[in-house]
Amino acid sequence: MGFARGGQRGPWCQNRDGRVAPQRWTRPGHAGTLAARSFRRPTMSDSRISSLQAAVPTLRLLTEPADLAHYGVDWTRRWTPAPMAIALPANVEEVQATMRWAHAQGVAVVPSGGRTGLSGGAVAANGELVLSLQRMHKVLGFDAADRLLTVEAGIALEAVQEAARTHDLQYPVDFAARGSCSIGGNIATNAGGIRVVRYGNTREWVAGVKLVTATGELLDLNRGLVKNSSGYDLRHLVVASEGTLGVIVEATLRLAAPPPETRVMLLALPSFEVLMEVFKALRARLPLEAFEFFTDRALHHVVAHGAQPPFEAVYPYYVVAEFACEGEAGEVQVLSAFEYCMEQGLVEDGVISHGDSQAVALWRLREGITESLAPHVPYKNDVSVRISAMPAFLARTQALLRAEYPQFDVVWFGHIGDGNLHINVLKPADMANADFVVECERVTKLLAATLAEHGGSISAEHGIGLVKKPYLDSTRSAAEIAVMRGIRHALDPAGILNPGKLFD
Repeated sequence: MGFARGGQRGPWCQNRDGRVAPQRWTRPGHAGTLAARSFRRPTMSDSRISSLQAAVPTLRLLTEPADLAHYGVDWTRRWTPAPMAIALPANVEEVQATMRWAHAQGVAVVPSGGRTGLSGGAVAANGELVLSLQRMHKVLGFDAADRLLTVEAGIALEAVQEAARTHDLQYPVDFAARGSCSIGGNIATNAGGIRVVRYGNTREWVAGVKLVTATGELLDLNRGLVKNSSGYDLRHLVVASEGTLGVIVEATLRLAAPPPETRVMLLALPSFEVLMEVFKALRARLPLEAFEFFTDRALHHVVAHGAQPPFEAVYPYYVVAEFACEGEAGEVQVLSAFEYCMEQGLVEDGVISHGDSQAVALWRLREGITESLAPHVPYKNDVSVRISAMPAFLARTQALLRAEYPQFDVVWFGHIGDGNLHINVLKPADMANADFVVECERVTKLLAATLAEHGGSISAEHGIGLVKKPYLDSTRSAAEIAVMRGIRHALDPAGILNPGKLFD
């Protein structure tokens, strides 16, 4: 009986007057190869604080250095946080008033959720006002007939999953950071996660969005409709916009029928080459909910972080698969699929969960990877290609990494079932961070070129932010980027929303 409920896989996981002025993005100890439109670090003078407080008397503001450091970064930790202040609105009206003030004053604003992003999209390193939605975390309503749940943008993914379960339904988008990431951030990056192979990305589950624009207007986009052919669907522009088109304040989410009883299988693979064959075999024989892979190096770090090794022997590659399994017929299907993989020489060993505790333990081996790698300052690449292109892309990428990263510990894992691969390069303890980043960016350029050849994306689910901005043109054509610039300018002509992110 694997995970019959989502989210139960254990503990989750300027110038002086404050106006915009051009400058370059730089990171500590580095010359700024991620140069972008940016801003001189302003000082938030007492008069400016008084001005904002007068405009929004009920707004909670934080200006202590510890708060600025906490709210000014995401999980990348590659930039020194330097926001001018942290605004913590409690409702939509305060968000609108804050944006009206920022627009009038020309102050740059960084919308902020759980700050679990990995592309620098929520970084405030140049005197911006951080607009944190963390106080806006309520469930606003449930529509049983339409199976819709309306929530504030600051609510955690796990809380959304729990709210769905109270109505005997599920919100099926799921990933390891469920306890700390926010729905607003999920929408802003079109987050995917571990169940995309069955349920798709966040976009598929967004029925409506309320958005506060750069000028403080409130847009109610799609209003939860299933059919709406009345012009442009602006809701879908907001998905994956990374806070550059407005501040997401509410979301209406589609819910699904309760998940079936599931089981979890861990398989040990003899080589990288058989990975896609295992995926094809399981997909043809089982109703897959998730299909994840990781390497022996990933397992090494997770075990060092406290997990139990699954087998006595160590194998080069592993797969975690979750699938619906109900009744005796389901058991027969599972055993048949496993035996087929063994007979074909695709699998060296395996284990199937019998109970929730075993399922949790097996999933921990995959979901604990990111946390276990954090002390090693990983440089992350989050890429994707069509599943049909995966074998050729994997072979090419593997050769590239062997040639360019011989001195580094490279940890591979990802959502292979939807064409998404995470490549983590760990920094040697004796290497300066600036030198490490330069080396990794050099190879990322080569990786971006390889992705372009295979029709892939430089960012599968983490967004572009600051980290991937130099490589956007490997994924999008010049014409596409020009259209995106035009859309951004139309909604934010002053350029105050998350400036320097996505593109300059």
